[in-house]
Amino acid sequence: MDNAIVDLRNALRERLATIRDEESRRDQTAHLARLRNISEKIERLEAALPRPLDRQLAHYLNRKSYDKALEFLENTSTRNSQE
Repeated sequence: MDNAIVDLRNALRERLATIRDEESRRDQTAHLARLRNISEKIERLEAALPRPLDRQLAHYLNRKSYDKALEFLENTSTRNSQE
């Protein structure tokens, strides 16, 4: 499951980077296509995660609260590495 979580975390980070990319936003059509592609990737990665998911993570992903999902995954990763 670790690889799936790492892939999801990376995709969520990529989404944030795309949103923040001012250069990308200059071409609105291409920018929206990039966002659509990364959102579809996130959905595929989510669907591939082993079940059951943590309830809180499932809630964030279901609601497409991707910033919160990323924060959750990063905090979980930090806690696990400290144990």
